[in-house]
Amino acid sequence: MHAIRRLQNAQQLRTILGHPSPQVQAKLSDRLNPLTRQFIERSPFVCLATCDGQGRCDVSPRGDAAGFVRILDERTLLIPERPGNRLADSLLNILENPHVGLLFLVPGIEDTFRVNGKAFLTDEADWLADSAVQGKAPHLAIVVSIEEAYTQCGKAFIRSQLWDPGQFQQRASLPSNGEIIRALQGPDFDVLAYDEERRARYARRENFY
Repeated sequence: MHAIRRLQNAQQLRTILGHPSPQVQAKLSDRLNPLTRQFIERSPFVCLATCDGQGRCDVSPRGDAAGFVRILDERTLLIPERPGNRLADSLLNILENPHVGLLFLVPGIEDTFRVNGKAFLTDEADWLADSAVQGKAPHLAIVVSIEEAYTQCGKAFIRSQLWDPGQFQQRASLPSNGEIIRALQGPDFDVLAYDEERRARYARRENFY
């Protein structure tokens, strides 16, 4: 196979893509307003992009009831850290490099909302109390200072038909988590026991908060 051509600079890229229109450039803001904040207030799901000090990137999902990302003011957001797998990739990255990117999704809506900014972690109880669910406040939260905030066009969602129920896949058509672990650990791994235990934990909503 021949070597793949690599673009080397912004001029080459702009020759291919062109430049954003004035209307696109005008939608960029360094804060929320009464209209754009609605995308955060009604979003139950956000993707969090982080990067460590060596430039290694990570994207992690965060989800809860709509509005779980709290708007502290027009330039500040608070994302509660719910229990997870404890790998803590995003949190460790933020300690090394505060720059983050957020992509907010609202079910059924093709437009998304993007926020770029700088983040820090806090365990201050007064800041965490308002994010309590079932009487349990999170141990940590991510606080984001907004530097850029703007809507993202819905072309990717239209092309992918992401919200079309006719395109939904059956879970059984893909490998289970247990099957993936067995492929990594070897044939002695008990797939059925692992998958059943996981389903039971999720049904009990164990360690969700």
